[in-house]
Amino acid sequence: MKFLHGKPAAERLLAEVAAYASKHTLRLGIVRVGEHEPSRIYVRRKLEAAERAGVKADEIHLPASASTQEIVDKVRSIGGDPSYTALIVQLPLPEGVEEAAVLDAIPPEKDADALHPYNLGLLAQGRAEWVAATPWGVVELLRYYGISVAGKHVVVLGRGRLVGTPLSILLSRHAPYGQATVTLCHSQTPDLYRFTRQAEVLVSAVGKPHWLPAEAVSEGAILIDVGIHRVGGRLVGDIHPDAIAKASATTPVPGGVGPLTVASLLWNVVAIHRHRLRVHTSG
Repeated sequence: MKFLHGKPAAERLLAEVAAYASKHTLRLGIVRVGEHEPSRIYVRRKLEAAERAGVKADEIHLPASASTQEIVDKVRSIGGDPSYTALIVQLPLPEGVEEAAVLDAIPPEKDADALHPYNLGLLAQGRAEWVAATPWGVVELLRYYGISVAGKHVVVLGRGRLVGTPLSILLSRHAPYGQATVTLCHSQTPDLYRFTRQAEVLVSAVGKPHWLPAEAVSEGAILIDVGIHRVGGRLVGDIHPDAIAKASATTPVPGGVGPLTVASLLWNVVAIHRHRLRVHTSG
């Protein structure tokens, strides 16, 4: 079995970001609300990676008591600041905050997480110039290891807008990294294993530790585990070890998709800057 480690693919992507950042000033704003510990850790990793790549990144921290309007006002303020190339809002937001209102306040042309409805619409039309970081990280991982999904049956587990839905669109696209037949499964899919056992490539983005058992996958499948959970003091993914043992290739947890999520986010900052230069030049 081959392990698909994310670090070498991420380093290659970050080297391209650094090369671009050496010629252009790039600045990323990261809005974090509350004291959600995993979010704090994720933001710190993003700040560290940005510093290594030569991208200026700022964390803008608001208290958990911040109202939806206060967060929206802050996001609009950063979005309107011409010194910021791009911005993201670290999810999840505290309970009671209207997530849709906050994400809608991000200017689409600075939306590095590609979560604004406008950018999701471009993705659906096949016109997106950057997409959500984790789905693009999966694409970059497959490309790095020379794994083509063209003509293959890919099953994506989980229909969330952060991973499952955008990834299902990407891998089905008429593009060098796409051309797959994609089945998107979710909590209401009847006889789920009937689909998962057909998968030549299976991506799990369900968010439940070790929930996918061995009987759900076929021998030789390629398994991409997007989940990450802390269980008994260690990090594990969505896919049970017995299922992983049947794979021809799989992503380790940790160390698989995770490093590419951060690298892809910074790559999106580059894509946003390039897009802006083209718009200004054509204008």
